[in-house]
Amino acid sequence: MPAPALRALLWDVDGTVAETERDGHRVAFNQAFEAAGLPWHWDVAHYGTLLQVTGGRERLLADMADRPDAPTRAEDREALARHLHVLKNERYARRVEGGAIAARAGVLETMRAAHAAGLRQAIVTTTSRRNVQALFERLLGPDWHMGFDALCCGEDTQRKKPDPEVYLLALRRLGLAPAEALAIEDSPPGARAACAAAVPLLLRPSVYFPSTRLPDGLVGWLCPAAAPFDLDHLHRAHAALTASSTRP
Repeated sequence: MPAPALRALLWDVDGTVAETERDGHRVAFNQAFEAAGLPWHWDVAHYGTLLQVTGGRERLLADMADRPDAPTRAEDREALARHLHVLKNERYARRVEGGAIAARAGVLETMRAAHAAGLRQAIVTTTSRRNVQALFERLLGPDWHMGFDALCCGEDTQRKKPDPEVYLLALRRLGLAPAEALAIEDSPPGARAACAAAVPLLLRPSVYFPSTRLPDGLVGWLCPAAAPFDLDHLHRAHAALTASSTRP
């Protein structure tokens, strides 16, 4: 049986399209704490630990669980997390609009080449649609959405990565089998989500997830952070991954 052809690229956003976490979301969270009158601050190392939890609101709740000055009642913590998340998203958008965050090397060129070649593309992320809008409008211009056939964000699913729900949603919206797509991720939770959905995985390590090996038990293609990143590379990765999965 011949290996399936690559028909779509499924893009994670934070850490994959751009290094948004350290100098984007983390800074915006700290600005939100200040705006809310809270003496909290997430330094680079602590935020890296919190990234093991996917989703900004969920990250806030995880942090509050260890804070003696956080609200004691669960419903009060939830309300505070939602409020802080709104404040954070507003400040994140301002940072993006101000040019504080750039795309990772090769990403925009690869997106444009894929579009020109007729490949379909989707955003597959746990971040909010508002954050995606702010980042992509800055990186690709006001018509950025014309290059994507599906936009699957945090609001669209009940469960965050490493659950495969967002990948399964993207495949349904595109009408494709898992093997016809390639997931591009930077983190272990994202990698696990793609693999749980049976989507071939390319893992490109990022600042917060610099591992030089795939997470235990996962099959994928590791693209070192400093290695060339282009459409030809993605085609080779997909061909190798799908060929190995179709061998008798």
